[in-house]
Amino acid sequence: MRALLISSALVAALATPALATGAGAPVSLLLVETEAPAPRARLVPLAADSAWTPRFAVAADDLAAALRSRDEARWAPLLGGQWLAVADRARVAGLLRDGSSPFRHALFSKGFTHRAILGWSAPAPLNADERAAIEAGTEAEALVCWSAGGAGGEWPATAADADNRADRPYACARIAYSMRGDTPTWRAFIEQPPA
Repeated sequence: MRALLISSALVAALATPALATGAGAPVSLLLVETEAPAPRARLVPLAADSAWTPRFAVAADDLAAALRSRDEARWAPLLGGQWLAVADRARVAGLLRDGSSPFRHALFSKGFTHRAILGWSAPAPLNADERAAIEAGTEAEALVCWSAGGAGGEWPATAADADNRADRPYACARIAYSMRGDTPTWRAFIEQPPA
């Protein structure tokens, strides 16, 4: 019986015209739908009453002061310290020196620097339990952006817009905050467009 089944399968395979691409490679008989890329999560200001907002505000102020100093000994520890690659150090130093950099406009203008602390919008409204879990969590991330263009100015709509391209009217850093252990810690990351 088994030999008959194998023989039948072989005959069926030989009787079916071969499906092949131009190069002679077999084509899958399964229909495969390409997945549409997931929409990028929109950024929204962190809620004023969130337990995370004052933590990110302090971190943002510390980071802005360190970047304004242009002193690598001050800003490098906030961006990873000994784990910050030499190339990343050079890119950040370049952003602080470059006259067309969004950091130069946002942090070194003679006007008032405005700041936005942005988080990712949830795909659906959070219920009280979900929000409480986030507030009680030990880790969170936010984007902190600065601009000299005014409080109601343009801010990034998605994280992809926080890439610090020269034509952006704002400069941004991602801050990852952790409440593990006795001492809260955070680290900043500055995204840059590819060279």
